[in-house]
Amino acid sequence: MENVKVYYFPIKALAEGIRMLLAYGDQKFEDIRISGEDWPTFKPSMPFGQMPVLEINGKKYAQTLAIMRFLGRKYGLVGDDIEQDFEIDQNVDFFVDIRIKASAVHYESDENVKAKKHNELAKDFYPVVLKKLDEIIASNNGHIALGKLTWGDFLIAGMYDCFKLHLQMPDLDQKYPNIKKIKDSVLTIPTVKAFCDAAPQCDW
Repeated sequence: MENVKVYYFPIKALAEGIRMLLAYGDQKFEDIRISGEDWPTFKPSMPFGQMPVLEINGKKYAQTLAIMRFLGRKYGLVGDDIEQDFEIDQNVDFFVDIRIKASAVHYESDENVKAKKHNELAKDFYPVVLKKLDEIIASNNGHIALGKLTWGDFLIAGMYDCFKLHLQMPDLDQKYPNIKKIKDSVLTIPTVKAFCDAAPQCDW
C-alpha cells in the first residue's frame, strides 16, 4: 500500500486540485497543512523550496501541473491519445495564464501599482480571456477539454475560489457561469465531496 502525503499551506489554492484528485482515486493520504510560521522549517526539505509537494513512499515530487498530470494518468482522467492530451494541456495552460496575471496583481505590494494593474486587466484583458474560457467550457459539456471529466477540471475546481479572489471579481459566478460549473460538477463526485466536507474549512 502506498504511503502518500500532500504538503501545502492551510488554504485550497494550488493544492486543492491535488487533494481532490487523490480523493477521486480513493487514495488515502496525509493532508499536511503547514502554517506560514512553520514553513521556514519545512522549506529546505522540499524539492524546489516551494509547495505543493506530493510525497509517495518517502519520495517528494513538486510542481502542481506535473503532479496533476501524473494523477490524471493514474486515474484515467486523460485523453485517448497524445493529441487529446495536447488539448487538455493547451486549455489548462490558458486558464493558468489568466490565473498567473491575476495572482501577480493580488500579491503586488504597492497599492497604487496594484490598483493601476488591476484596472488595466479588468478593462482590456479579463473580459476577452474569461469570455473565451467560458466558451471553451460551454463547448466541452461543462469541462475544460474533450467534453468529459479530465484532470484539468480538478485544477480549476480546486483553484476556483482563489481564482475568483485574485481576479477581484465577486460576480464571476454570474458573469461567466460555465467556469463555476466545473467546480460544481467535480464537487458532485461522492469521494471528492466527502473529502471536501471533512477537510478544514478555508475561504480560498
